[in-house]
Amino acid sequence: MATAYRKEKIKMRHTRLRKKVAGTAERPRLAVHFSGKNVYAQVIDDTVGKTVASANTTEPGLKSQKPHANSATATVIGKLVAERAKAANVSKVVFDRGGFIYHGKVKALADAAREAGLQF
Repeated sequence: MATAYRKEKIKMRHTRLRKKVAGTAERPRLAVHFSGKNVYAQVIDDTVGKTVASANTTEPGLKSQKPHANSATATVIGKLVAERAKAANVSKVVFDRGGFIYHGKVKALADAAREAGLQF
């Protein structure tokens, strides 16, 4: 019961957030998602519906380290997605926290992406 309620609240917050946040060619959307075991981050251009850059813990290089969905892993993913976005000539993004509260893992990923050169 508690898990279903939590997921429902996250979905409601994400729906509310997506009414205001949209990625363009100049400022794509940095979307994050945290499952129980993995961390996912994508830079998305919503005007054409394409993913410009992405990073997640299910990739072969990171999966061998047996990561967990915690702040340390979120920091690694934040740096990695920022480097890949910079390689795709993206320096400014709009942050989409995916309905998650801006605290802990979400904040760690955002701070790491900022340190690696993304502006938002």
